[in-house]
Amino acid sequence: MTTQILICDDSAFARKQVAGALPSHWDVDIQFAHNGIEALNLLRHVGTDLLFIDINMLEPDGYGILTAIQTEKLQTVTVVMSGDIQHKAQQNLASLGAIGLIKKPIDASELACLLNEYGLYQPNDEPPLPISNCDSAAPISLSEYLQEMANIAMGQASNLLAQLLNVFIHQPIPKVALIERDDLDIAIGTIDNNTNYSLVAQGFVGAGVSGEALLLFSDSSSEEMAKLLDYDDTNSSDPEMEVLLDMSNILFGAFIKGLGEQLDIKFRLGQPSILGKHQQVKNLFEHHNQQAEQLLCIEIPYELEQQHISCNLLVLLTADSVKRLEQQLIYLTE
Repeated sequence: MTTQILICDDSAFARKQVAGALPSHWDVDIQFAHNGIEALNLLRHVGTDLLFIDINMLEPDGYGILTAIQTEKLQTVTVVMSGDIQHKAQQNLASLGAIGLIKKPIDASELACLLNEYGLYQPNDEPPLPISNCDSAAPISLSEYLQEMANIAMGQASNLLAQLLNVFIHQPIPKVALIERDDLDIAIGTIDNNTNYSLVAQGFVGAGVSGEALLLFSDSSSEEMAKLLDYDDTNSSDPEMEVLLDMSNILFGAFIKGLGEQLDIKFRLGQPSILGKHQQVKNLFEHHNQQAEQLLCIEIPYELEQQHISCNLLVLLTADSVKRLEQQLIYLTE
């Protein structure tokens, strides 16, 4: 009997990866949804036996889809795919009816074990069946490819920070765009021009790919983070400096490591340096604004729920690195 499967992810790269990770000896018919609206329409009017959804999408995101499934009593079994591996995220998903969370990038053996555990798939020795209705012909852009990679690396960094602080960190959708270096200050999406910020930078290089990671921290967030980390006690001579360097070490290290693992590149990180404190963004990026160069910018706005703490992680890749990544994309998707 053919199992009807619906894969919902806003990344074509991710949809292909999930389809490719399904057991090869499984009689399935696959449909694809590019966003939550498409997925809910298919669930309401066509139905499916098994639904794979990404959490980190535009509205409705994975949580919204799970809530709608429960509210409307739609009949399907749901598996969540996410780069967000925080323990609280897993608890939230289970409470909304998901049978499991599969960490991105998808491990085929882990997925097969989960499906077997719930009686959805039984291993056998039959010849592989063709995967039907696959959107393998859909082209993948470098921006979409990097957005999915950044989503996974971001989840690893968020999980590390969440464990350290014992908080839940909202997982945003990474933004990937080609920008001019001298437009960097106006390219950032979540900046308050009436707020002062501090900026930390750290360079990285590996296998023909190089760039710079930047952490933009508002003054109010720095104060709240110092309290959360207990840096405002008498044992800390400069709590603000410690907050900036500790946050950059955690987020830069985990994110760049996660990105490198997916690209099969071992990056070397330089020493972090504080480029400025208590200034408006346009002043902090004054050095960048004096240089004419096109960069690929990955922007990730982090937010800690209930603590009123937010910061922006920016990863800037050089034009030469973009060419190298395009070659890597062809290699990884062949």
